[in-house]
Amino acid sequence: MLWLALRLPLLPLEVFPQRPPPSAVIASERIVACDPSATQGGVCPGMRLADAWALLPGLTVCERSGEREQRQLAALACWSGRFTSEVCLQPPAALLLEISGSLRLFGGLAALCAQVESGCAAQGHAAAIAVAPTPLAALWLAAEKPGSRCLSPAALPAALADLSLAVLDLPPAQAARAAGFGVRSLGELLRLPRAGLARRLGAAAVTTLARGLGEVADPRPRFAFPDTFAEHLELPARVHDAESLLFAARRLLQRCCGWLAARAAGVRELRLEMAHERHERQPASALELHFAAPTRDGERIERVLRERLGRLALTAPVIALRLVAERVEALGGRERGLFGDAAGGEGVAMLVERLQARLGSEAVQGLAALPAHRPECASRLVPPGAGSAVPAAGARPCWLLPQAEPLAEVGGRPQRGGPLELLSGPERIESGWWDEGEAGAVGDVRRDYFVALSPRREWLWIFRSAQGWFLHGLFS
Repeated sequence: MLWLALRLPLLPLEVFPQRPPPSAVIASERIVACDPSATQGGVCPGMRLADAWALLPGLTVCERSGEREQRQLAALACWSGRFTSEVCLQPPAALLLEISGSLRLFGGLAALCAQVESGCAAQGHAAAIAVAPTPLAALWLAAEKPGSRCLSPAALPAALADLSLAVLDLPPAQAARAAGFGVRSLGELLRLPRAGLARRLGAAAVTTLARGLGEVADPRPRFAFPDTFAEHLELPARVHDAESLLFAARRLLQRCCGWLAARAAGVRELRLEMAHERHERQPASALELHFAAPTRDGERIERVLRERLGRLALTAPVIALRLVAERVEALGGRERGLFGDAAGGEGVAMLVERLQARLGSEAVQGLAALPAHRPECASRLVPPGAGSAVPAAGARPCWLLPQAEPLAEVGGRPQRGGPLELLSGPERIESGWWDEGEAGAVGDVRRDYFVALSPRREWLWIFRSAQGWFLHGLFS
């Protein structure tokens, strides 16, 4: 196994997006985390609040919120589902990803780590990353040697040797005892006999060391991806323009796509809810996104969202977003062609989604064939992709005219820019007496249909009846 540890040292601060600089988060009247402006002013974690205010009287302070941090950690776990479904929460501010099965998919360890780092930054978090064969070793390296890559258990003692004893998070009494007999680093501790360590520091400390080195198992509960996706994002400032919401909504989309990848599922519908500034008097607006086929492709979803936001006029400034996916469908791995082209049908689905986003859902329809012999009754409009295949009695054009168009006749031959060449036919279609006289009904018909070729090389579907020749459809 290979574990990637993702530590978020500024998570207590990052869960407050609307903080003005300089700002800091406190707990028990001490600084827990501070932004770069506060750091430049001399404030640092562990400092008393009174001392921090003495240095920076304008320091904005937020009380630490464990609930926000836990919620944000779960949101990041959903996002990391795009890399692996084996994710462990490590409260208060770390995640563990088991990545041994993902290396080939993402082009190797370096490429995977680069994507994790850039993706985490896009989610608005500063992260320290390290890789090791055991979860504890990965966490220790991320804490003190971010960027470390240790790939084999045999190399662990050397990789961990420079770390301080602080990574073990020993109780104060044991930490003082270890300092008392002159041990300063993990390497020095590992050189001591284990039996003596167990007597001096307790069996728990020795077991922790053994787990870090992979000498004993370190089972950890996996993160349970929720059955439905509903993520909330508080915006750092009021947004007046709908298109400007795309940047923030992209974070929610990436989390949703990671959640879908971990569940091997896709969505046909998503709902983006926009909370307005005075939400007591202004209810949240909602934007429904529809897709022609189940998808978890972030670029495809974002393309549809961009089209919809471009046509949206906000009724009031937006202060928060919420993305909801209530129904999912099983969606296996994506298959590509030999030359990297899109899988069959995917291009059509994306085109349909884009046309619906631009023109409206009602303007783009599919056709379902019906078992009827009269052409006007042989199809009906359905949502794209919902049509059913019914074998046709003969050749039928895809484009049927709403009303048959009369054709001129010269010397017994139908004309359309010149004489038409009859290629096949006739095919007799007749009867329909049962709806004769009903409003909007086709009624009783008696027609002989032909496939004809025009002088402009058009393939036409024409018929002859007692009233003459008519054009009824076009093949091409």
